[in-house]
Amino acid sequence: MRVGQNPAKSARTVAQPKKITVAVVSYIPTLGGYYAESLEVFKTCLHSIWEHTKIPYDLMVFDNASCHEVRDYLSAAQDAGKIQYLTLSEQNIGKAGAWNFIFGAAPGDYIAYADSDVYHHPGWLKPQIELLEMFSETGMVTGMPMWTPEEFSTATVTWAEQDPEVKFERGKFLAWEDYWQHSKSLGKDEAYAREKFDNIQEAVIEYQDQRYFIGAAHFQFVARKTALQAVMPIPSERPMGQVRRLDVALNEAGYLRFCTPDLWVQHMGNTLRPEFKMSPTGTPQKSGVRIAGSWWKNRLVRRIAHWLYHQTFNILYKD
Repeated sequence: MRVGQNPAKSARTVAQPKKITVAVVSYIPTLGGYYAESLEVFKTCLHSIWEHTKIPYDLMVFDNASCHEVRDYLSAAQDAGKIQYLTLSEQNIGKAGAWNFIFGAAPGDYIAYADSDVYHHPGWLKPQIELLEMFSETGMVTGMPMWTPEEFSTATVTWAEQDPEVKFERGKFLAWEDYWQHSKSLGKDEAYAREKFDNIQEAVIEYQDQRYFIGAAHFQFVARKTALQAVMPIPSERPMGQVRRLDVALNEAGYLRFCTPDLWVQHMGNTLRPEFKMSPTGTPQKSGVRIAGSWWKNRLVRRIAHWLYHQTFNILYKD
């Protein structure tokens, strides 16, 4: 039985969402091993959003069953008014599963997505929105100059070849420094990266005296929510490893994909490099044990160590 009148009925207004939803997915199951610095990296990611985003936005965080230290930090940030929408998943539903949730639940017309190890430079959001709005068929924009496999952007290439207002080219337009900076953050060997760089060409367009790289990356992008919802759901059977399905789906649906010519975001990886350490989170101390000696470079020794790490991780954290 209801007693009295619900006070909410007298309210005349409700909070209205911002036009842009900035969304981040986190997964940090432990603060040791591979993830020893991941919470500090994640904090740096969030602080870079809070400090360097000047246009109105709401922040949405989907945590994919991280350890309690991460969840406590996120809950405190929401209590402080820094996170507008926070979901703490009991289970890891995979990155694609988290995307499906975000793409369906985000209230904004635009979704600016980033992995939890992405650094956002001052003013990062505006140029990506401007590029997204430059062509009505654009579905996805990444905020850094980079090479991506052309097979995932065939719709953009076809459009560029046929549109008389843009100039389409293939060639060497990406600076080695930009390519190596991103490859290094992914843990690539410099010799391997140099060989690959020497054997690729970028597909680009020129429009209104500006060059844009064809393609986009799933670690960070800004997209129209209607485009993302048009390709939902993204199949999710594993925690990671299926993220290319978003690239494929948007391309097959005919959406254009671009990278900005200037560097607005950067992938940090699972450790804080010196250029990111001057952050509001302070300078974290390196954790873990450094094993020296040439024997550690032995392939068999490393394979055994990786196997032991994998088995230990499964015992401690895998369902």
